[in-house]
Amino acid sequence: MLWNCAKPPAAKRFFPLPNEIFSLGLSPGALAVYSYLLYCEDRKTYQCYPSYTSIGKSVSMSVNTVRKYVAELEEQGLVVTEATSIITKDGRKRNGSLRYTILPIQNAVDIHNQRQLQRLEETTERMRVAKKLESSKEHPA
Repeated sequence: MLWNCAKPPAAKRFFPLPNEIFSLGLSPGALAVYSYLLYCEDRKTYQCYPSYTSIGKSVSMSVNTVRKYVAELEEQGLVVTEATSIITKDGRKRNGSLRYTILPIQNAVDIHNQRQLQRLEETTERMRVAKKLESSKEHPA
């Protein structure tokens, strides 16, 4: 019978996706890449090492598209990437895959809130200047 395979333990069949992720305004592609990184991460070190190619195959994206969404995740403060290197059997040093470190979601929420506050302050200042210009046109000195 084909269905004779042992099921993995329940803790290995899912990964947590923080609720706050949906309040950050991520693009659907960035959300898919972030979900895959959470799926791959070591829950003790919060790190993983998938290549752009393996991420792309898993979420049906090209390597360049994955690269774009990883940059978006870094900009949002959700992940940090570091280049790694390996030593081949013949002793040559080669580039390895990126090391992704998943950051606490609260960091990203704080960054997002600071950006929103900054945008609000800029909009308020623009409105104040526009109102001042409008009143100076109505009452020339």
